[in-house]
Amino acid sequence: MSDEKRRTAAQFGSAAKSYFDSEVHRLGADRETLASWCRGATRALDVATGAGHTAGAIADAGVSSVVAADAAPEMVATAVREYPVAGVVADAERLPFADDVFDAAACRIAAHHFPDPEAFVAEVARVLEPGGVFAFEDNVAPEDAALAAFLNGVEVLRDPTHVELHPVSRWREWFAAAGLSVETVETAAIRLQFDPWTERTNVSPADRDELERRFREAPEEAKELFDVEFDGDSVVSFANPKALVRARTE
Repeated sequence: MSDEKRRTAAQFGSAAKSYFDSEVHRLGADRETLASWCRGATRALDVATGAGHTAGAIADAGVSSVVAADAAPEMVATAVREYPVAGVVADAERLPFADDVFDAAACRIAAHHFPDPEAFVAEVARVLEPGGVFAFEDNVAPEDAALAAFLNGVEVLRDPTHVELHPVSRWREWFAAAGLSVETVETAAIRLQFDPWTERTNVSPADRDELERRFREAPEEAKELFDVEFDGDSVVSFANPKALVRARTE
């Protein structure tokens, strides 16, 4: 594992309780949708499980064997403690499993932290048996390069472990290259409250002020697309675009 990945794992490990308590990660129709796509499977893998919320939902959907994998040992320990799942410390881009061992896999709101997302997609396809389902979700960038740069810029300032949000078109390319046939794409936006969003990653007061300045001075097109809500000069919330993708190995 690279030094960059170790730093990311350490940061998330230190925030395991915060992520377990986070309503954005613990609740949501998106979580239930991913779990429903895995229903009927017998062996499921949740990649970058975080505190285990999605792995737990997959188990609740009736999947008898669920493995919660994450690069942060503290996250894996939390998932195993809180949900009826097995835990494995693992790099999402080098999964420690044989070929064709799962009939379902999931990854929810994590891939923007991966340095090589194409390798991650290929690894998921490798460990899935033919016809296995991949239930994927992540925040996504707009197709417009300038708007994507704005969103990635605020994400990196808020969280140094953020690598990049990618547009849906790029994810489609990576899925196709890995032999995953896309069945469903659902796009939506999750409304993020600015204060909890910055508190989750312990943003410094100076960086918090800079984030607010960037939202205030953003082009009108960005303010409209991300539906930024203000109270005077203070940012209250904004809408973060995301995509849910159901795919199968060919």
